[in-house]
Amino acid sequence: MLLCLALLCAGAPAWAGLVAGTVMQLSGPLMAKKADGKVKLLAIRSEVEQGDTLLTEKDSYALIKLIDNSEITLKPNSSFVIEQFSYTAEQPDGDHAVFSLLKGGLRSVTGLLGKRNKERFEMKTPAATIGIRGTTFIASYVAPAAPGGPALPKAPAPSALPPGLYVQVLDGMIHVTNPAGTLNFAAGQFGFTPNFQQPPVLLPVNPGLQFTPPAAFIPSSASGGATAGGSKPAAIDCVVR
Repeated sequence: MLLCLALLCAGAPAWAGLVAGTVMQLSGPLMAKKADGKVKLLAIRSEVEQGDTLLTEKDSYALIKLIDNSEITLKPNSSFVIEQFSYTAEQPDGDHAVFSLLKGGLRSVTGLLGKRNKERFEMKTPAATIGIRGTTFIASYVAPAAPGGPALPKAPAPSALPPGLYVQVLDGMIHVTNPAGTLNFAAGQFGFTPNFQQPPVLLPVNPGLQFTPPAAFIPSSASGGATAGGSKPAAIDCVVR
C-alpha cells in the first residue's frame, strides 16, 4: 500500500503550484482558478502559480510581473492560463514559458527568459500561437458567436470586431503561426488571424484595438516589485466560496 501511494504521488503534476509571478497592479477583481479547481480572489502582491487560470471581470485590469521580470497586463473580461513558466537565472536550459489566452486581451513585455531563450516562449490562442523576438505586443482574442470564419475586418468599432486573434506590436517583432501559415509582425504593425483554418494577415490600420489601463499602471521600465531571485513578497488572497 505504501508503495502504491508513493507511485501515485510521483505521478502528480510536478509543475502545479510553482510560483510564476506576482500581482503588481489591479483596478478591479482578479480571480485565479487553481489547478485543483479551487478559486481565489487575488490582491496586489498575491502570487500566481503555474496551472492558474486568471480571470478578470468588467473594468478590471491586472498587471502580473513574472519571476524573470517580464510583464503581462490583462484587459477586462479576459481568461488567461499560465500553463508553464519556469526560470532560474543560473539554468538557461530550464527556461519554459507557455501561456494560453482563451478570451479577452493583454499586453506582454518580454523579460529575461524571452531575451535569452525566445524560442521557448509560446502564447497560445484559439486561432494561432504567438512567438516572440524580444518585444512588447498587445493581443486580443474575440470569440466567435457561431461556427465559421469572418471576412477581413475593415476598421469596425471595437465592440463589433469580427471573431479572431488581433495583434499589435509596440516594440521588436512577433511571429503568429497556425496550421494555415506563419507571418511576422514588426513594431507599428497590426495583424489578424480569423481561426486555425485561415492564415494570419497584415492589417493596414488599427482595426479598433484599444488598451487603456488606469493611470496607476506605471510603465514597465519603472515598475517595482519582486525581481528575479529577489525576496518573496507577502501574499494577500482569499478563497471564493
